[in-house]
Amino acid sequence: MFSARASLCEPVDISGHRNNVAISAATETKAGEFNVWGNSFSADYLPAGKSLVHVDGVPFEFPPVCEGPDNVRCAGQFIRVPEGRYDWIHVLVASERRCEDTVELSFADRSVDPEPLRVSDFWAAPAWFGEVKAFESLVMHYPHHGQRGIPAVMWAQRVPVTRRADLTGILLPRNVAIHVFAVTLQRTEL
Repeated sequence: MFSARASLCEPVDISGHRNNVAISAATETKAGEFNVWGNSFSADYLPAGKSLVHVDGVPFEFPPVCEGPDNVRCAGQFIRVPEGRYDWIHVLVASERRCEDTVELSFADRSVDPEPLRVSDFWAAPAWFGEVKAFESLVMHYPHHGQRGIPAVMWAQRVPVTRRADLTGILLPRNVAIHVFAVTLQRTEL
């Protein structure tokens, strides 16, 4: 799906920060490490790895699937972004439980703004914070089997960029319950 908003969006390369496997094939359920129990999303219900996907009119670069790490388990990583003016940071994200945390936005003028990152539970719960359901795996993978009837949800959420200055980076929280699969910046309309 294409929208006028999509023309203002720029996916961010987060490949250097991926440190976790949360998507697994039905034949490799042991590969999943989304949480302490080794759960994972079933690759059968998600987009092809390295594809461009659109969620609610926003383009995202979907991570590689079944080729190693596919998400950033938040541990205080700093993501450099192309310097510029943005209104929103869009994320494909999942959380082991409903989470509220803070990202720190760094700007060219050396200012830093804390902004909330709120993510609903991946255990097929309702969107507690108004996110958009991006993808749903109808099978939950456990280390030794797949379990039908227990869906897992990946959300599309956004973080506001309220400062009118050039954004240079995003500091993720230290919260291993939050998993970021993709990041897209939405430029300010001129």
